[in-house]
Amino acid sequence: MSIVLLVLLVAGLAVGLLAGIPVAFVLGGVALWIALLGQLLGVFDTSYLAAYPNRVFGIMGNETLLAVPLFVFMGVMLERSRLAEELLESVAAAFGERRGGLAIAVLLVGALLAASTGIVGATVVTMGLISLPVMLRNGYCPRLASGTLCAAGTLGQIIPPSIVLVLLGDQLGNAYQQAQLKLGNFSPDTVSVGDLFAGAVAPGLLLVSLYLIYVLWVAWRDPQRAPAIEASRRQQRSWRRLLRATVPPLGLIVAVLGSILAGVATPTEAAAVGAVGATVFAAALGELDRTRLRDVARSTVEVTAMVFAILLGAALFSLVFRGLGGDDLVHDLLTGLPGGRLGAVLAVMLVMFVLGFILDFIEIVFVVVPIVAPVLFALDVDPVWLGVMMAINLQTSFLTPPFGFALFYLRGVAPPELRTLDIYRGVVPFILIQLITLGLLALWPGLATWLPGLLYGP
Repeated sequence: MSIVLLVLLVAGLAVGLLAGIPVAFVLGGVALWIALLGQLLGVFDTSYLAAYPNRVFGIMGNETLLAVPLFVFMGVMLERSRLAEELLESVAAAFGERRGGLAIAVLLVGALLAASTGIVGATVVTMGLISLPVMLRNGYCPRLASGTLCAAGTLGQIIPPSIVLVLLGDQLGNAYQQAQLKLGNFSPDTVSVGDLFAGAVAPGLLLVSLYLIYVLWVAWRDPQRAPAIEASRRQQRSWRRLLRATVPPLGLIVAVLGSILAGVATPTEAAAVGAVGATVFAAALGELDRTRLRDVARSTVEVTAMVFAILLGAALFSLVFRGLGGDDLVHDLLTGLPGGRLGAVLAVMLVMFVLGFILDFIEIVFVVVPIVAPVLFALDVDPVWLGVMMAINLQTSFLTPPFGFALFYLRGVAPPELRTLDIYRGVVPFILIQLITLGLLALWPGLATWLPGLLYGP
């Protein structure tokens, strides 16, 4: 009977999400109904629900999660103060005379914004509004233009500081400690958000490099798809303007990521520095007034409330899932797969990739990761490598149709003549590149583990 209720729990979650009900309410509501049904059938112990208040207090008092609103504030501030727009226009002017130059500029700006903000939606919208009309007007292939914009906008998922890595670090850290305690290690090692930030640097740069190689190859093989900007349409190149535009993102990268990797500050402390730094740059070099500041604060509150509401709903969902024996079932399934540890990791990666077609990355992090991570850690999977693998996998959820958020963001600001089918087809090569990166990381785990080992020791 427990298995039947587990099936109903997962099916209810899927139906609720497809019906458009807010995720947090679906997670909590379905869990409560199944818990009540399980109690009536005598297969669910309601004492599991007694742990929920402690879970709530633990979530709201979690210092690591304070980095979420601070990173959101930092990213939205750069976007609303038009610093991101100035950066994009300056870099585009510098590369516009080359074939594929606009696409290269978009990728480089996407990497810079990712390393200084970690916010996806604002990046895709900003670059879509500014660059997409210019690229189409200058004869770029609509598929290449839209695919490049979507891919560049999602780099904030893997290049630190990334909200995905913050959330993954919190969930994986808890799961790793639980796994260590179950194995009899009562002084367990820890995995932190800083470890994941360090581990994601090399894979993130590898992904950007592969994107650039693909765009350059397309421009060389078929120049008509990525032509140089005509001299009459080209903006005047200004190295002074370019230097002025790159100061804010580079300054934030040094202040935030540099302080974390150097061990000077925790991710939460570095996020606070970044939020203040973004405000100072916006006031000194951008456009910041009371109205824009109010909009930034409102957007930060909205995103943060959404994240924490989903986290609270997921906490209740996971309690009911465990109360019905779901964690034991998952453990038996993963450990019984052929291939041992490799087979279990491959199965989890495949499930997360498929779920990315229909679920947001936050839902996958809060629902799936706490269930599968303890089992994988019990199989002696490296937590940093696993976290970076999951982050790259989750990045594809922003690009995979039909519910990839980057596709929706770009569709909302794209001109009417750009077909939705062109956007969907345009992201396919970049999804394949992400999967290639995932495969390279699986073959060479050292891509993710060497820098944390170098900085923080074994």
